[in-house]
Amino acid sequence: MEQAKVDLLKTYLSLYIDHFTVLKALNAGDDIYEILDVRNAPAQAKKVQIKGAHALPAKDLASQVDQLDHDKTYVVYDWTAGTTLGKQALLILLTHGFKAFELAGALEGWRGMNLPVEPVQ
Repeated sequence: MEQAKVDLLKTYLSLYIDHFTVLKALNAGDDIYEILDVRNAPAQAKKVQIKGAHALPAKDLASQVDQLDHDKTYVVYDWTAGTTLGKQALLILLTHGFKAFELAGALEGWRGMNLPVEPVQ
């Protein structure tokens, strides 16, 4: 029983990527990660996004998944870690054979650590 819990937790944690891994790659100019803002909200409600992120609302992801690059590793984020849009987007990407992670802590965690954001256009 305990091993089943350990295995489940390992699987769960493998779905996430931490802020500093992503930030280190961005700062090094490494374009391995494509950050997707999957929040289903208009720009005026979002106000800011992670610097360099691309908006692709979770509601539109399934219909646009064929436009994504299989050579990229996608990092999706939502408002907070407790919301489900990031998880829904991650499921779509993984189901379609992409390498992808959900950003641990979501936008709330990123901003809480004063990491780079930019206004949503």
